[in-house]
Amino acid sequence: MPGVTERTMAVLEFLATQMEATPLALIADQLEIPRSACHRLLVDLKQCGYVRQVREHGDYLLTTKLVGIGLGYLATSGIVDVAQSILDRLAETSGELARLAIVDGDRLTWVAKSQGALKGLRYDPDMGMDTVLSCSATGHAWMMTMSDERALELVTRQGFGQPAQYGPRAPTTVNGLLEFVHAARTRGYATIYEVFAPGMTAMAAPVQRRGYPAIGVISLAGPAVRLTEKRMASLGSTLVAAATELAAASLASPLLGRGR
Repeated sequence: MPGVTERTMAVLEFLATQMEATPLALIADQLEIPRSACHRLLVDLKQCGYVRQVREHGDYLLTTKLVGIGLGYLATSGIVDVAQSILDRLAETSGELARLAIVDGDRLTWVAKSQGALKGLRYDPDMGMDTVLSCSATGHAWMMTMSDERALELVTRQGFGQPAQYGPRAPTTVNGLLEFVHAARTRGYATIYEVFAPGMTAMAAPVQRRGYPAIGVISLAGPAVRLTEKRMASLGSTLVAAATELAAASLASPLLGRGR
């Protein structure tokens, strides 16, 4: 049976996926926690300032306290200062969304971005989310830096993204995934076309210093009608150069430079 800490974190992570206030019963049922125990957890989280109720005895929402903690940590780490100018230049050159995800143990989380599309279609998802490894260019770019066995271990633990939830070309088998990873190794960067989402393409390159594990991934993403496969090929060297520059500059950040 999960302990109090595991249940508390499960409640926070579940609420982070909800766009609207969520009833106690739904939280408890989704997480398979007895309603009385779930209520006690929510009361404690409310007292600590991590959740609030939309009205007295009403449904529950996350507050911005967790966001504040995360932003404070990123500010202290220096990661945004190190990466932002590189992302800004990459976004301006490409005219698409440039993002940085950092490796934290077995997780890969987007932490910084720069939007290069000033008009027309724009792809601009929420930040702070963990990357779905099996069906994202960012995940493929990270996995290209490790053995196939390690990559499959991470994906098996997280689970494959299904086409019904992501893009029609999302790989759902080991062989299908490895085709993407092997192609990324050969190319030097990963690309996807309608894999993460219908009508969307993306490309990504690992941020990695020679002789060390990857510390992050830089990516570009946009609508397939504009960020075509031909255009991704033309941007490949620019993306890899940005990742190389960030790898060299990362020593200035305590967070990114920890692998030296």
